[in-house]
Amino acid sequence: MDVCLSSAQQPRHFGETPKTPGGQLEAKKKEALQKDGTGGPPVDSDRIESSLQSLQTFTPTNYASYTQENYLYAGKKIVIQESIESYGAVVWPAATALCQYLEEHTEELHLQDAKILEIGAGPGLVSVVASILGAQVTATDLPDVLGNLQYNLLNNTLKCAAHLPDVKELVWGEDLEQNFPKSTFYYDYILASDVVYHHYFLDKLLTTMVYLCQPGTVLLWANKFRFSTDYEFLDKFKQVFDTTLLAEFPESSTKLFQGILKWD
Repeated sequence: MDVCLSSAQQPRHFGETPKTPGGQLEAKKKEALQKDGTGGPPVDSDRIESSLQSLQTFTPTNYASYTQENYLYAGKKIVIQESIESYGAVVWPAATALCQYLEEHTEELHLQDAKILEIGAGPGLVSVVASILGAQVTATDLPDVLGNLQYNLLNNTLKCAAHLPDVKELVWGEDLEQNFPKSTFYYDYILASDVVYHHYFLDKLLTTMVYLCQPGTVLLWANKFRFSTDYEFLDKFKQVFDTTLLAEFPESSTKLFQGILKWD
């Protein structure tokens, strides 16, 4: 199946028979290198080969319950491998809300060639959509999540995106200057969805958000608000970011905020 074929009449999300990683991805990679780019972005074989070498680093965790879930954004059917065995291998409500916003505001946000980093990318839906919309994406998460994230990014962007996304490990609050030196890495947008919930790393998350933002960087944070601690984080967020509520999704109790770091 070509997951990047247009499927305009399909619903946003629909089920499919479970599958597991295998030879189909290798075949797609070879096909992408051989194609002349007809019907998609121009193909630079050297660039693709280099990107593939840097991206083919992680092995998906061997969960027993992988399923394939299908989504529709930017006129493309996107197939995401998920597993309920890990919080980081499931698409949560705020991710689909953020994808909808990116899709509907692509030109306004100037996503074409924009440099984007996603915090807590999980199974990668948001990063896939941003890549298809033309951005240069770096998807980050914890080490045990990166294999499945990498698999989904490769499977959905090889023939659909002008820029193949990168995958990097990011542990909130740790080794930020070493792994993401400000002199080398600049991002137009930081994306985050459903990264705030009942866990013990909220201060480190906020530290990471602040660190990654430089003058001109826009942070887009979507979250389903479930607990009082979510609103406590929002209060702290507003202390360091000029904050605008961009959209609300009442059906999922999700809010989308824009944050611009306050500079003294």
